Amino acid sequence: MNWPKIEEFLLEIGEAIALHTHQKICSENSQHLSQVHTVSQSDTIYQIDRYAEEVIIKLLENHSQEFGGIVLIAEGIGENEVSSYPQNKTHDDCALRIIMDPIDGTRGLMYDKRSAFFLAGAAKNNGPNTKLSHIETAVMVEIPTSKMIYADSLSAIRGKGIKAYRKHLETSEKKTFSPQASQENHLRGGFAQIARFFSPGRTELAQIEEELIETLYPDAADGEILNFEDQYISTGGQLYEMLMGKDRFIADIRPALYKSMKHLRKGHVCHPYDMAALLIAEEAGIIVSNIKGDTLDAKMTTTCPVNWIAYANQAIHKEVSPLFHQILSKHGIK
Repeated sequence: MNWPKIEEFLLEIGEAIALHTHQKICSENSQHLSQVHTVSQSDTIYQIDRYAEEVIIKLLENHSQEFGGIVLIAEGIGENEVSSYPQNKTHDDCALRIIMDPIDGTRGLMYDKRSAFFLAGAAKNNGPNTKLSHIETAVMVEIPTSKMIYADSLSAIRGKGIKAYRKHLETSEKKTFSPQASQENHLRGGFAQIARFFSPGRTELAQIEEELIETLYPDAADGEILNFEDQYISTGGQLYEMLMGKDRFIADIRPALYKSMKHLRKGHVCHPYDMAALLIAEEAGIIVSNIKGDTLDAKMTTTCPVNWIAYANQAIHKEVSPLFHQILSKHGIK
């Protein structure tokens, strides 16, 4: 497989979606963009998502043959959210398998509040058992709000680190930069949070976060701000903040919470397509684990629930992980 060429192709798709969607954000009102188009197995598909799908299908139909055929796993696209390109190829005949979230953070973007992200990861097609750990190249492309004129693109090929550039949306001028996760060795005074942007479970998750911070720093003086939080409604956005050195610790344990606390109504959770850019975080040295503390992995699907915990570096992992898992165990979350 020519992974650099596949990396470029994924970036091409992401940037086409970013530009097209940005134009829609600038020209159409949020009421239209936020109209529900369909409800898929994994999520609600809005009108803004449908625009992205049009871009994706056109590019896949034009270029999939040169990669030996592509199986696409993406919410709202294809039967059971799996489709093959060119259309005359069966899933088994395709060489490449791509998992994709065309717009991760739709709700924030369609109201023009905050950037969303195009996320994609590509692996050799090993059939339905293909996993996130099989991904050899991944990309994430920022889809900015109407008042922004720059958008960031980050990508990685396994074992070769990450690349990044900032693109001017009008002139297409690109400037490379080097993202770096936080080098701080503690959470104190920094951004760190447990994802709880949807009900139910906000109270329970906030209590766990409060217990973690208070137990880590029992010597805190009255009035001291021990940490800040940023509930970015986008898994890609959360990982981007870590890649840019802004956040030090993030945990999304909603599936485990709903499984353990039977009194709660089950809410929306993270899925493998939300973690399509996981390889970029790993190549940047960010430690991402599952609920048990093991390396995160999952089948490339749109439906199975994913718990993930991310630490900016080894020092923060050492400080936080043992205590965090102790507190999770105390609350019966596993």
